[in-house]
Amino acid sequence: MGKKILVAEDSSVIQNITRKVLQFQNYEIISVKNGQQVLDKLAKSDYDAILLDINMPVMDGMECAQKIRNLDDSNKKNIPIVAITGNAKNYSMDDFKEVGINEYLPKPLNFDNLVNVVNKVTNN
Repeated sequence: MGKKILVAEDSSVIQNITRKVLQFQNYEIISVKNGQQVLDKLAKSDYDAILLDINMPVMDGMECAQKIRNLDDSNKKNIPIVAITGNAKNYSMDDFKEVGINEYLPKPLNFDNLVNVVNKVTNN
């Protein structure tokens, strides 16, 4: 199996399509529905990248990214984070960079872009 990607997305449709597209590229996909679940998964396992929806219940992507960057574990706190958002206009790339997000993908997702960005951040 390839590299492990943690996908945090509250839309089951987007989660399922993203999973299929990335599995086709030999990535191992673990999916969660909110930012708190990201932190719970991260506490137990290592990942090569995180795809993070910005608008999620419980804990949004911006807060989650900040918490990841503040972790004590140097490997985990430096994981590449790719934001996925339908509201990119609400945030600038500077806002994303400020909380430690490396890249962002606007919704609706372009799956060629998704693959390219994930390949780039995981050096695949």
